[in-house]
Amino acid sequence: MKLNSTATFTFVLLFLMIGAGFASANWGFSLGYEALKGITQPDSRPNSKNNSRPTSNGALEGMSLLQEEDIIKDVKERTDNGKGSSAKGESQANQQPEEPEKPINTAKFPYRGQSKGVKMEVTGTRRQEDTVVLDIAIQNDANQPVKFLYSFLTITDNQGRILNGETAGLPAELAPKSERYTGTLKISSSLLDNAETVSLQLSDYPAQQVQLEVSGIPVK
Repeated sequence: MKLNSTATFTFVLLFLMIGAGFASANWGFSLGYEALKGITQPDSRPNSKNNSRPTSNGALEGMSLLQEEDIIKDVKERTDNGKGSSAKGESQANQQPEEPEKPINTAKFPYRGQSKGVKMEVTGTRRQEDTVVLDIAIQNDANQPVKFLYSFLTITDNQGRILNGETAGLPAELAPKSERYTGTLKISSSLLDNAETVSLQLSDYPAQQVQLEVSGIPVK
């Protein structure tokens, strides 16, 4: 059986195309292999012992990942160091010296008041931050007990203004022939604007037979 020239030419052309395709594929593979030579995939296994180190052609053989425990430890150390510095700064700020108390004119102290055997004295005044502090002493020399409600203590300045104050350390009841008790009365400095002296009035409760009054107490 004879093949015509057209069929022969077709087969020859087909074989040539197949050969050319194979040669091109082989050539492309060679180029790609040379281009990627020395590049490896990073080893991301947690237990891998390979460290990142360069090869002879400068490529990295492996990659070392930070452990989660190391990251947490580093963050914790940085946070603790920051807190320590902050606490140290706050401690130094808190150690600043407080403003010393300033005594007010003490030349004529004590100022006294007495009624029915009960004595009240103002033994001194001083400035403490934003308040004026009066040192008070009280004693019962009578034969009957006496009760007081210090919320009824009346405070007035030399301009006739009624002021608010806070007492501390004074007993609510004095026994007969009692000992001498001491306490304080604090008045805000803002209430004493332009005031030079104050007066105190205190009555026993509920009888109101004891009328204690101490006047002319300097606050400047």
